[in-house]
Amino acid sequence: MDIGELLAFKPEQTPKRPHEDEDDDFEVEPSQKRSGDEKTKRMRRIAEAKESANYGKQAGGSSASGGGSAFEFDPELTEEERLNILKYVENEEADGDVLDEQSLKKLILVFEKRNLKNQEMRIKFADSPDKFMESEVELHNVIQELKGVATVPDLYPLLVELHGLHSLLELLAHQNTDIAVAVVDLLQEVTDVDILGESQEGAEALIDALRKEQICALLVQNLERLNEKVKEEADGVHNTLAIVENLTEIDSEFVGEAAEQGLLAWILKRLRGKSPFDPNKLYCSEILSILVQTENENRLLLGSLDGVDVLLQQLAVYKRHDPSSNEEQEFMQNLFNCLCSALMARENRDRFLSGEGLQLMNLMLREKKMSRNGSLKVLDHAMAGQDGRDNCNKFVEILGLRTIFPLFMKTPKRNKQRLISADEHEEHVTSVIASMLRNCKGTHRQRLLAKFTENDHEKVDRLLELHLKYLVKVEAIDKEIDQQAKDPSIDEDEEAENNYIKRLTGGLFTLQRIDYILLEVSSTSETVKQRVLQILNLRGASMKTIRSIMREYAGNLGDGDTDWREQEQNHILSLVDRF
Repeated sequence: MDIGELLAFKPEQTPKRPHEDEDDDFEVEPSQKRSGDEKTKRMRRIAEAKESANYGKQAGGSSASGGGSAFEFDPELTEEERLNILKYVENEEADGDVLDEQSLKKLILVFEKRNLKNQEMRIKFADSPDKFMESEVELHNVIQELKGVATVPDLYPLLVELHGLHSLLELLAHQNTDIAVAVVDLLQEVTDVDILGESQEGAEALIDALRKEQICALLVQNLERLNEKVKEEADGVHNTLAIVENLTEIDSEFVGEAAEQGLLAWILKRLRGKSPFDPNKLYCSEILSILVQTENENRLLLGSLDGVDVLLQQLAVYKRHDPSSNEEQEFMQNLFNCLCSALMARENRDRFLSGEGLQLMNLMLREKKMSRNGSLKVLDHAMAGQDGRDNCNKFVEILGLRTIFPLFMKTPKRNKQRLISADEHEEHVTSVIASMLRNCKGTHRQRLLAKFTENDHEKVDRLLELHLKYLVKVEAIDKEIDQQAKDPSIDEDEEAENNYIKRLTGGLFTLQRIDYILLEVSSTSETVKQRVLQILNLRGASMKTIRSIMREYAGNLGDGDTDWREQEQNHILSLVDRF
């Protein structure tokens, strides 16, 4: 068909949607009667634009210049004009039938009819699947059509009001998992964060309705029966996790609700299985990380479900073997992050200790595989604060000092496989040593202190080298803060807090750990103290700087337990006075 014939073509009648015949109780609106004429006009515009856009590419302008076209085109189009026209055409072709209020009502009515018909056919022909299969296909098709509502979030309140959402959620328990997976796919689209951002009213209506229906519990019940060996059902699992991710991003309260309604238990069960690594396993680790990152109740729940053991078992694989892909490497890092979050709950520190988590982390540090970075971070979390006392003493018992001090003396070079930076490495190593100095007692503490006097005080020299390195970093940040313009929109207290956080992330946090170690070891050994003074004088540095840093540290200890904070402040200030 040439361009003239294409433009002269007029369809006899606008094709009906597949379900229009069965819905005679709806009148055809004038807008639908006009759709044939509009389609012809649109085809004319598209053909005209395409012909002009492609004109310059035709050798000698064969068909256009031969008079066969109903239009004459300007051959002097620039490349930019051609691109603009093609872009216009693409946008025109992308414009499908957008749902409006009336068409959504009609679609929901069709959906309800087909849902009811399918239920009736399943009851009537329970033993003859071939007789209810057609109704199932029709139901599946209308669920696919309902995806159109995801492009118009302003219609979400109507979807809720007409009980369409309620009926869809009921189908998550449908006997045919294809139907349930189709609903999951639809829910994943309607909860998309970007879509919900377009309509606050629509988002609120949808979120409130999903919360009342206990969406997370329904999703978990469906997850329990999906077989991931079937591709469509594996995709259903992935989309289910995507729904949870969307909901937690929109409303943080879903983080607690999802865990309570069974998702945390399902994820641990999924991770515990001996299935090979796959995208769903990676996604499970990401969702688990979200669930335990901020909610202490979820950390405790994870512990009560043997989650610490599950994480340790999964990580043990990487003791002597590196992940085989970037995705698996991300999975391993997610597991380490989950373990770090879990260890923020005191009860999980005991589970980590009894589950021989320290021994596994120590082995990982010695093996020098990619897992070394994560294991160092986990040790830092396991041994920090007053709740880390048992882990600190145990680490000395299992000869952990032989592992940690070589890492303290020499920071490993960063390369493609060692993703942790030198600063992060030094932060974790100094934090582990500082925690042991604070928590270890008796012979364990003596063994630790002896490390700083051996080999002609080489570890004291290293401490001062790190002190000077991080002091330069902090001074640079302080200079930057002094030069920055004041923001009139925030008060002085908020500005001071923001600046302190900026200094902590810029190197002050590590400097505080280094100087704490200096004070602890200097207070117990006169030879160490003399060595510190000697090097400070040689490098033109001052003891006053160390005292000032530690006084500031004592004044900014975290919230936590009031008695512990007061005790810690007094301990630090007494070390400063003795220095």
